[in-house]
Amino acid sequence: MISHAALFDLDGVLIDTEPVYTAIWEDIDRQYPTGVENFALKIKGTTLPSILSQYYPEALHEPVKKLLASSEADMSYPIFDGILTFLEHLRQAGVPMAIVTSSGDAKMRRLMDAHPDFAAYFDDVITDTRVKRSKPDPEGYLLAASSLGVAPEHCYVFEDSFNGIRAGRAAGCRVVAVATSNPAYALASLADMVIDSFAGLLPEHLPGFSKP
Repeated sequence: MISHAALFDLDGVLIDTEPVYTAIWEDIDRQYPTGVENFALKIKGTTLPSILSQYYPEALHEPVKKLLASSEADMSYPIFDGILTFLEHLRQAGVPMAIVTSSGDAKMRRLMDAHPDFAAYFDDVITDTRVKRSKPDPEGYLLAASSLGVAPEHCYVFEDSFNGIRAGRAAGCRVVAVATSNPAYALASLADMVIDSFAGLLPEHLPGFSKP
């Protein structure tokens, strides 16, 4: 009997890419100004279709997409320390896992090519092509919970962005905030638990965790 599931955001949680994305979107905003203060930070956790529809006229959609794709093509995908050990502990405890990301399928293919063993830990990967509504809407996390066959209230969501944390909350999941993109003090009131990293984290450290 499955008692819990673990749902992970990608950038800033599993892989250390958020500083790179901040720089990429700051550069895009210099070339195609939105006039939005702290634009690169405001859009964290948001899918590209949502970013384009909300902040850019249609004439700029293709240029922005090309700039982003060009930058992503040269990216590396370093996995955070402690992640693989924690994923292995979850697997041994019989906890199904999914990724819920605002990233697209092409990036996920490059990531899995770079880390072939990484994909084996996850039972599903929810990308921007599978949702109509971006975080902070809970659609992605509700879809992942349904896919894994676990009620949302028995799922743990691991998130670093405010939009992602709100999405996990709205889905009715327990939320573990990872203080990689934002300081722990800013996340504490929004999450059930805040961690600085996954190093040394065990499933039984999670609030309400019980083995089957």
